[in-house]
Amino acid sequence: MKGEEIMKKIITLLLVLLTLCACSNGGGQPSGNDEPKDETIKISVACSPTPHAEILAKAKDILAQQNIELEIVEFEDYVQPVEVVESGEIDANYFAHVPYLNNYNDEKGTTQTVVGKIHYEPFGIYPGKKASLADLADGDDILVPNDGTNETRALLLLQDNGIITLPEGVGADTVVTVNDIVEYKVKVNIKEVEAAQIARSKDDAAVVILNGNYALAAGLNVSKDAIAYEKSDSSAAKTYVNVVAVKAGNENNEAIKALVDVLVSKDIQDYINNTYEGAVVPFTE
Repeated sequence: MKGEEIMKKIITLLLVLLTLCACSNGGGQPSGNDEPKDETIKISVACSPTPHAEILAKAKDILAQQNIELEIVEFEDYVQPVEVVESGEIDANYFAHVPYLNNYNDEKGTTQTVVGKIHYEPFGIYPGKKASLADLADGDDILVPNDGTNETRALLLLQDNGIITLPEGVGADTVVTVNDIVEYKVKVNIKEVEAAQIARSKDDAAVVILNGNYALAAGLNVSKDAIAYEKSDSSAAKTYVNVVAVKAGNENNEAIKALVDVLVSKDIQDYINNTYEGAVVPFTE
């Protein structure tokens, strides 16, 4: 009898040990058979509402398939998207062109670094009180952006259309203001205004010059509504391409690289072409 009791105790002990092992391995399944779950990576991008946030929203769905969660943070101005990336609050920005970022870096000591060239938005001259450049008269007001690179771009467009003359050698890689104008073919008043405010003041001026994103936000399409605009095959198209930028040192962020790959993909290029009808043009080398 004693032998049988000892045997029962041994069997009971073995059963207890087997049960404990099964619990520790997840209900009896060997731990080596558990497949690790892919972790979702989160990135954030500061951008202008139109068209940048809209393009990012399209990219967000594609990135989700790669387990990358994209947070889109919109700003109305051209300063905060740089500062929040520089501070580390946001991972990247997508709103500006290369000359603007270079000029901002020089003036403010920031370190914005381009990691992807995405699209181009033709600058346009839009009617206010005057429907044609031929109707411009002495004393008429023309509104242009007041930041260095975009003001230069606006003045170059006015020069291309015979309104003013700039110093010889001025191009997209330089910075000039109204003070540098050599000659007025028509004695207009060129007023420097914060870029985001120009569309709201359109009816108070003869004509205005708008960045592509602000024109779109105001319901204007450069190919349909502008009196004159930069051509997609011009040097401006390559110079003023809108980019994804990060703080220096973050260029190798794999999720940001994935974002850029999506933004330059055929899916996004087709979306841009079909949605904006020439007001936004995918950049190609």
